[in-house]
Amino acid sequence: MDKKLRIGLIGLGARGSDLLPHAILPVEDAEVTAVCDLYEDRRLAAADVVWEKRQMRPAVYEDYHDVLKDPNVDAVVISASWEAHAPIALDAMRAGKITACEVGGAATLEECWDLVHTYEETKTPIMFLENCCYGRNELMVLNMVRQGLFGEIVHCQGGYRHDLRNEVSFGRENRHYRLNHYLNRNCENYPTHELGPIAKILNINHGNRMLTLTSMASSSKGLHSYLAREKGESYDLTSAQWNQADVITTSIRCAGGQTIVLTLDTTLPRYYSRGFHIQGTLGMFEEENESIFLDGVHNKDDFCWKNQWGNVESFREQYEHPIWKEFLESGVTGGHGGMDGLEFRSFVHHALTDQKMPIDVYDMAAWMCITPLSEMSIARGSAPVDIPDFTSGRWILPDWKENEL
Repeated sequence: MDKKLRIGLIGLGARGSDLLPHAILPVEDAEVTAVCDLYEDRRLAAADVVWEKRQMRPAVYEDYHDVLKDPNVDAVVISASWEAHAPIALDAMRAGKITACEVGGAATLEECWDLVHTYEETKTPIMFLENCCYGRNELMVLNMVRQGLFGEIVHCQGGYRHDLRNEVSFGRENRHYRLNHYLNRNCENYPTHELGPIAKILNINHGNRMLTLTSMASSSKGLHSYLAREKGESYDLTSAQWNQADVITTSIRCAGGQTIVLTLDTTLPRYYSRGFHIQGTLGMFEEENESIFLDGVHNKDDFCWKNQWGNVESFREQYEHPIWKEFLESGVTGGHGGMDGLEFRSFVHHALTDQKMPIDVYDMAAWMCITPLSEMSIARGSAPVDIPDFTSGRWILPDWKENEL
């Protein structure tokens, strides 16, 4: 393809500065023509990376509005702070810039509706950059589900289980936005890593939808304990009133009868896991021990299942997703085991060929809204809360049933 997608990268903290060299610049059909961040050191460093990799120097901006005015920018990639995602995405769509937005929960339910309405008014393509939808295991399990290996799916689980105590506690030193969220909010603040792949498996917005949720919050002890050890009792944040619970559990009921349980667990000592768990009438997948249990095949192993842990590799040859087969042949690029590289290849391809984005604004709104809705449920004593239908009823229509990923 002769034409290249000219990208403006907005937000150059830990995420943006990692995406630039490892996921965006390796895509041959993409050029980075502008970089933008509030901090000068970050934007200058990013410009140097573009020069080193491509021998071209991008425009450098402090204000993202200047990126949106730049005629040499076709598309923007938004990797700024959580609270900035929706406002920038809204302005980008209104400016006619093809938009790719990094993940995180919404600030309010209203901004989810704003995203949907602005897309429907402008028709500016927008893709939600949930990289876990491109994970190798997640895509293989999706392929197996669609081939009926697990039967009818009944229940799914997922989590963002990641020790972030250092990142949150040292937010001032590292200029990281998570600090203010953990001080002031109490919610499932990062739901989409686990929910995205599950939503694709359950055909959410494509013949199915989420109806209600209930969220429950534990106490908040982890950050105080960590800071007391790392910085001492006299440090101001040690005695801060941390609003964010150590563990948030969210239960969701779907129109198709399935249930979903999401777990946020980021301020206690633990190993990393997304807790990806799929259970159907003919079998199950379990990420924690990378195993597949099939009815009529593994029943004899019921009480000695540890012997089967790790058996997922034996299913690769037959059930590897075609997307990953091609990726392995062409060369895996990008962080997080290649997920980042795959999602950016996909974004650039869909943008240049004017195809419907594989993770669209309706997915974006449905997944991001879990954050404010969980906050609402917790504040009401774990009361059930309705989940809006951002498709306005169109999820049941035949031409909406197609689900690319």
